[in-house]
Amino acid sequence: MALSNSGALSGRGSLLFWFAFVVFWFATLSQRALISPDEGRYAMLSLAMLQSGDWITPRLNGILYFEKPALQYWMGAISFMAFGINEFAARFWPALTGILAVLAVGVTARRLWGCGQYAALVMAGSTWVVANSHFLTLDMGVTFFLTLTLCAFLWAQHDGASRLERRYAMWLAWAAMAGATLSKGLIGLLIPGCTLVLYSLVCWQWVVWRRMQWLAGIGIFLVLAVPWFWLVAERNPGFAHFFFIHEHFQRFLTNEARREGPFWYFVPILLIGFLPWTSLLPRLASDAWPRRAGAQFQAERFALIWAFFVFAFFSKSNSKLPSYILPMFPALALMLGQTLSRISPRELKKHLCLPMVVWGLLACAYPFVGQFASEDLPLSALQHMAVYLAVGGGGFVLCALLAWHFLSRGKALSAIMLLAAGGLWSVSLACIGHDPFGQSKSSKALVEKLSGELWPDSEIFSVRMYEQTFPFYLRRPVIQVDYQDEFAFGQQAEPDRAIATLPEFVLRWQAAPHAMAMLDEQTFNELQQQGVTMKPVFRDDLRMVVVKP
Repeated sequence: MALSNSGALSGRGSLLFWFAFVVFWFATLSQRALISPDEGRYAMLSLAMLQSGDWITPRLNGILYFEKPALQYWMGAISFMAFGINEFAARFWPALTGILAVLAVGVTARRLWGCGQYAALVMAGSTWVVANSHFLTLDMGVTFFLTLTLCAFLWAQHDGASRLERRYAMWLAWAAMAGATLSKGLIGLLIPGCTLVLYSLVCWQWVVWRRMQWLAGIGIFLVLAVPWFWLVAERNPGFAHFFFIHEHFQRFLTNEARREGPFWYFVPILLIGFLPWTSLLPRLASDAWPRRAGAQFQAERFALIWAFFVFAFFSKSNSKLPSYILPMFPALALMLGQTLSRISPRELKKHLCLPMVVWGLLACAYPFVGQFASEDLPLSALQHMAVYLAVGGGGFVLCALLAWHFLSRGKALSAIMLLAAGGLWSVSLACIGHDPFGQSKSSKALVEKLSGELWPDSEIFSVRMYEQTFPFYLRRPVIQVDYQDEFAFGQQAEPDRAIATLPEFVLRWQAAPHAMAMLDEQTFNELQQQGVTMKPVFRDDLRMVVVKP
């Protein structure tokens, strides 16, 4: 017997579920300090735009920063205006785009195949979607716009679409590609474009090219995407070469970013990230591939090729980060929504076992965490996280057991709702439990302790190191000393915004009426040997903070 909606909640019950789900989705955003490097970096970029009023030229810690486009920085600045300068506001855009991606998947699956809630629940409950929606990077934002591109394209190209549907949906797809390009660059065009080419070659179906609304679509894309690139390039010579050549081609083709990984790098990320649905991946792929009769557009194949291309492209890249394959998850959710609408309750029960075992083992981790304790992994932090894993993992197991019960009674949609809720609960609790580790990569508590040492006219330096959250929690830039890394381009363009050498720093330190510096112990000892007067006010395993007596 296939699953059906006959055992689903009432319309009111379903609305109450989604209301509670969305409330909890946003409720945990402020429960953790921002951590370095990504969260501190992107929060500071947005804060700098808000403080400076310059919405064209991105600056990180006061220095030109052109690694990514500006859309997310704008959204972050608007969020700070709306909610204040805090962790909730910093993470609001990833969380919002995450839930909007769930909505786009659900609406599209309902229109094309009548399985909207199933697909939306798959997306909303996937471990990697939940985790990246609650962590400040660019990846959830670009994934939302790519999701909208994919969904609008499928809507426009399916054979039942009216002429107006095709036109407006393709216009939306082009606009979404502009949003993806303004979020993270050329992958906003590359992923949809290469998927279209691969689909046409594999299925030998070229009619979709005649439905692309090329003239109007390209016009929409150019009107939305080009103005910022034009303005920032006009104001900042060297931007175009750095952004398009260095940040795209050199990163993909070389290991300059030092983010290498083996060809199978993303395999465990996919398998863990798609929990609790991981064991359904083979069934999903087989359901999506069979050819439909005639020359009909095969939306399932297109979605499968989309997911395959994202996975293969980033696996081939010489620059890898775990969140890069996130844009494949909406395509997987669209396909799995159909599978769940057809699979028998008895078969689905078997697929509950894997996530129950994974989260059950994590829930039982507390007695064993002492074996992993070290200087880098303090026992107290491990025990703190183990408590949250116990509560989160135990909650998931309880949800899965209730889902088993509902499947036995034929209430399929209710069972899948429980699995999605369990996924959100467990991942959210695991993220909160990670905060003691995050605090070691954050300056939140440090800045709170140092508030009595800061004067309005204090010059604040970061010597031979840069902790990304330090300027954010200070609410002001720091002066970098003898440090470049990702700031190399900006420091070369505006050398007066940083101090190049330690001797120059010593002169500046001695001339300042009040001064504070973050540095490591080796640099502190070197300065002490030179007779530089510094008073330590904070020290941990990674950094020191000193003030001028």
